[in-house]
Amino acid sequence: MLRVVKTLVVLAVLAAVAAFAGYRYWESRLDAPIAVEETTLYEVPRGAGYHQVVRELASRGILNDPWAFRLLVRLEPGSVPSLRAGEYALEPGMSGRELLTLLGSNEVVTYSLTVPEGWTFDQFRAALEGAEKLEQRTSGLSDDEIMARLGQEGEHPEGRFFPDTYQYHKGMSDLDILRQAHASMEEVLAETWAERQEELPIDSPYEALILASLIERETGAAEERREIAGVFTRRLERGMRLQTDPTVIYGMGERYEGNITRADLREATPYNTYVIDGLPPTPIALPGRAALEAAVNPEPGDTLYFVSRGDGTHHFSRTLREHNNAVNRYIRNR
Repeated sequence: MLRVVKTLVVLAVLAAVAAFAGYRYWESRLDAPIAVEETTLYEVPRGAGYHQVVRELASRGILNDPWAFRLLVRLEPGSVPSLRAGEYALEPGMSGRELLTLLGSNEVVTYSLTVPEGWTFDQFRAALEGAEKLEQRTSGLSDDEIMARLGQEGEHPEGRFFPDTYQYHKGMSDLDILRQAHASMEEVLAETWAERQEELPIDSPYEALILASLIERETGAAEERREIAGVFTRRLERGMRLQTDPTVIYGMGERYEGNITRADLREATPYNTYVIDGLPPTPIALPGRAALEAAVNPEPGDTLYFVSRGDGTHHFSRTLREHNNAVNRYIRNR
């Protein structure tokens, strides 16, 4: 009897040792490096389950011991993360456990899209169409249809989107970026309008947006924005036409080929500020924060004219005679 007991004890010890060794081997398989030699992108499909992802990773040769990960669900179900759809960067040396943790995190691969200040909405749309990994939901839609999709039915899109760098990940769409840009412009416009000077010749945030778009298109020199805003403000106060070339160009649309003729300056379009009084009916570009701030806080002074020097800056004049002399001087220089 004693011999039987001893045998059972030995067998129990051997079983325990074998179980422990098996457990440690199983853990070693979970902690073994995945089989990638360089950064590799892997996408968890929307709605994919744990076993589906393990099978796919094994079929691609990334996980060498899929049995160990299937067993994980049975032995340690609490350690199995809920997988999140998205694109992830798998790095060399990463363990299988670390891979699973990554696939259940928010650390998806991100991309960026930069929208420069002064772009038009058409340029913004073209950039969205060319953005890699961005789902296209606005292709073939008119501007009006896009605004309706954004919940802004009847709103003209020009100027309504804030120029900035936007981050996105695979699975996001062009509408997601447009929503962000629209919300950003609403926020920045409200902030700048709340800090405006008193007694401006503009009566609403939208008029400030229009004026800012003119300033944005007239100069890229930061130090000039408020001075150009001052010229436009004084001309509006005096009932003078703004006579700014970018509005003529915008009104010409695709007909513009790089030059403005005298006939173009006389053409009666809604945007030709050589013909119409006051501001054009809509913005002509996407203005940035600095242009918006300049529009509502113009530089005081008495200048009423400006002309390009040809180097990105402008010469400002108080009288028409001084302005005409400057125009002749800079035209000759060019």
